[in-house]
Amino acid sequence: MKGMMTVIAVLLMGLSSFSQATQTPSRMGSAVYFISPAHGEVVSSPVKVRFGLTGMGVAPAGVAVADTGHHHLLIDVPGEALLHDPVPKDDKHLHFGSGQTETILALAPGKHTLQLLLADQDHIPHKPAVVSRKIVIYVE
Repeated sequence: MKGMMTVIAVLLMGLSSFSQATQTPSRMGSAVYFISPAHGEVVSSPVKVRFGLTGMGVAPAGVAVADTGHHHLLIDVPGEALLHDPVPKDDKHLHFGSGQTETILALAPGKHTLQLLLADQDHIPHKPAVVSRKIVIYVE
């Protein structure tokens, strides 16, 4: 029984380290932000969203180049962005893996939150994370 417990403990430790993603370093002072729309802006759908980035460059997903990443747009994601794990891919976590710096969104009328997150070639946020503040927009 004691041998079995040791095997289980070793397997659990291995799974724990396997689930932790390795983060690529970000360049000191890097920032991602919204060029448009502005926080609090009232907009019509479809909404053109433009991304800004300083201190680092943009490279497509799958391309490992130092001091680069690609954009992810978080739409109506409650709470804080996950900053250690790969960015999920769903209707609230949009990936711009071709290196895009803008998009057009069809959003329902009402209040929406937007946040940008830069991630590396494997969709893992950098360390420290390059993440914008959340903005709120209102769609008429």
